[in-house]
Amino acid sequence: MVVKARGASQLRKGRRSEANRIYHVTTVTCERQPLFLDLRNARDVILSLRQQQELGSVSSLCFVVMPDHLHWLFALRRKKDLATVIRSVKTRSSRIINGRHGRLGSIWAPDFHDRAARYDDDILAMARYIVGNPVRAGLVPSIRFYPHWDAVWLRPGAELL
Repeated sequence: MVVKARGASQLRKGRRSEANRIYHVTTVTCERQPLFLDLRNARDVILSLRQQQELGSVSSLCFVVMPDHLHWLFALRRKKDLATVIRSVKTRSSRIINGRHGRLGSIWAPDFHDRAARYDDDILAMARYIVGNPVRAGLVPSIRFYPHWDAVWLRPGAELL
């Protein structure tokens, strides 16, 4: 599925990047190819997400890498804007995956959907929704059987923000 310019511009309409704001981002692969059924491909996306955490661009709260898309909940930090963070994840993961498979170009559709959490939103409920995607999609009977997810609440000593 290729996002047409009009649709992509609608996704960007009103998009703002605010430091310390929590965002739920969803992005899909080009033509919804199930590239992340391959364990190494999925792990490369996860490494790209974790790199943004290590660089201080985000505080990752949870994510799930589905066969053909990604859901990611994070607090944006001051160093980069939202589009730059997502572009970095897509560029890094595309380079690694393409290098392994001898391909060129992005593995991702051109844009992404984002939702900024309001201050009264239940962040834990948003995280449960995100992490529950593999179960709702019928991929596994329980999230504990799905390998491509993480949530800050499961790490010892981790804080929400």
